[in-house]
Amino acid sequence: MTALHDEPVGTTATHDAPADPTAHLSAADIDNLGAELNAIRDEVIASRGEADAAYIRSVIDAQRKLELASRAILLCSLFPPAWVAGTIGLSISKIIENMEIGHNVMHGQWDWMRDPAIHSTTWEWDNVSPADMWKHSHNELHHTYTNVRGKDNDLGYGIMRVDEQQPWKPLYLVQPLSNTLDACFFQYGIAFYDLEIGKYLKGRVDRKDFLRRSKKVLGKIFRHATRDYVLHPMLSGPSAPTTFTANLTANLVRNLWTHSVIMCGHFPEGVQTFATDSIDGETRGQWYLRQMLGSANISGSPFMHFMTGNLSHQIEHHLFPDLPSNRYHEIAPKVQDVFERYGLTYTTGPLPKQVASAWIKIIRLSLPNQFLKAPVNPASPGPTTAASRGARRI
Repeated sequence: MTALHDEPVGTTATHDAPADPTAHLSAADIDNLGAELNAIRDEVIASRGEADAAYIRSVIDAQRKLELASRAILLCSLFPPAWVAGTIGLSISKIIENMEIGHNVMHGQWDWMRDPAIHSTTWEWDNVSPADMWKHSHNELHHTYTNVRGKDNDLGYGIMRVDEQQPWKPLYLVQPLSNTLDACFFQYGIAFYDLEIGKYLKGRVDRKDFLRRSKKVLGKIFRHATRDYVLHPMLSGPSAPTTFTANLTANLVRNLWTHSVIMCGHFPEGVQTFATDSIDGETRGQWYLRQMLGSANISGSPFMHFMTGNLSHQIEHHLFPDLPSNRYHEIAPKVQDVFERYGLTYTTGPLPKQVASAWIKIIRLSLPNQFLKAPVNPASPGPTTAASRGARRI
């Protein structure tokens, strides 16, 4: 496998490129690693069945009932207890719909059920980013080119510097502020990110296609805003103002939560980025290795995993994006065992530590490299990593 980092370009930094944490692996090691991960995937594929189907159907049913009940309570949101209960319920409902249902259904995790109502080709989620555009930017691009600089547009969402190897620009000085705003308006940021505005401004996107997609995004934003900020408040009669603020709060909570979970998946210390030429001629084993090193997990309770859409198992999700999300907890110990036996670091930690690690990196990398301390060696345990034990050549 080629080096994980290339030399910095367009910066006066004197930092040496970090050590390659895969240098101890031979081509045969990587092929064997790929075969072991293929076996884990095949085992889950062969065991999918009615229990999995019942799981997703029960989640969808519970989410819809929770949303309906919460909106019914908000009809009386003029009374503070109703506002609090309705807002909490609606916030949780929106998080579940986006993360455990929408994100995972659109990944094709449940396509094997052959249920047209729960299928990646038919699902449209409660988010202002149209499903087809999101699937292109997320499923096709991000999951194919995970953390490859210049290929993966998710790397810093295109507006942040998240690696020393990215050339520094004065604009990055404000990235702590811009990331805060992005967290508050995350669903809108994702929608405009999916539009690929930067590529359009550089003349790399057809104008007619861009206008067509812009119309689709604006149409969905209008429908979403009309439902949450006009229709439901009007139905509340005297409680219209408080129902409006409840919907606004629920969307804010969903945005902040989703943003934090996504940040924890790819930005904490210890997560790798990759040079563009490092994927030339990439084998399946090398692709697996890139997903392993380019992702990070969040440790916690079953409820926390559920509320993240099981993206707390980000490593397992990136290895097997089309496996049912409810099976990630089952295969996580097997995947961690592969990390340990091949001398790799399985980056994980509690949510507060992972969020703090990601934010510290964003603040730190807003400055030019010459103002930074030496970068953390990604081969060593970061602040929230489970160190590889008994590392050896397989």
